[in-house]
Amino acid sequence: MSLGIWQVKRLAWKEALIERIDRHIHANPVPAPAPSQWPAVQRDTDEYRRVSLRGRFSHDREVLVRASTELGSGYWVMTPLLSEQGFWVLVNRGFVSPELRERGKRQDQEPTGTQDVIGLLRLSEPEGSLLQKNDAPHGRWYSRDVQAITVSQALTGAPVAPYFVDVAAKGGAPSSSVWPRPGLTVVQFSNNHLVYALTWFALAAMTAGALGYLVVDERRLRRLAGERRHHDEHARR
Repeated sequence: MSLGIWQVKRLAWKEALIERIDRHIHANPVPAPAPSQWPAVQRDTDEYRRVSLRGRFSHDREVLVRASTELGSGYWVMTPLLSEQGFWVLVNRGFVSPELRERGKRQDQEPTGTQDVIGLLRLSEPEGSLLQKNDAPHGRWYSRDVQAITVSQALTGAPVAPYFVDVAAKGGAPSSSVWPRPGLTVVQFSNNHLVYALTWFALAAMTAGALGYLVVDERRLRRLAGERRHHDEHARR
């Protein structure tokens, strides 16, 4: 019963998450939070919000983070951007396959000069993945840990935002000719919590039914045993 109730609570949380993300990704972009707003940035209210940025990329400080997408396994290209407002923001420019991990193979698609960026605000992913920890000294990254990447890439001279931005695909759909490939952020989430809750409640009902049967059957057996003893005693007399 406790597991069923927990899944009901998870159902409410997941439905609220899906509704919030759907609302955010279809809204008009708002300016990315400035330093004065950073303390108020929260996962439940701000993550996946569409934001806009204007600034210059620092391509020589990019970091590749392991990724698994609908295109297969590869890397997210995380590139620092110094905004016109005077703060750094890590920008996930998109996905590249292992064959394109080297900058020299895709430098012709590195935007130079002042750039306008529209994407989804995401919060830092500390430490690494479930099975692998980030290894900054060897350049092995398994999660988009903003604080750790900030230190490893020596982003100094300006404050660094506590979030990163996933670049959105132009026109709403990823282009097959653009690398890194933007617009692959997962914004659709499975919602099976109702099935899980019903399963746990059904198991609870079955367990209760089995326990009830055992109690009734035990009483029946005791009654029969009592009747047998009474019959044996009567026979001896």
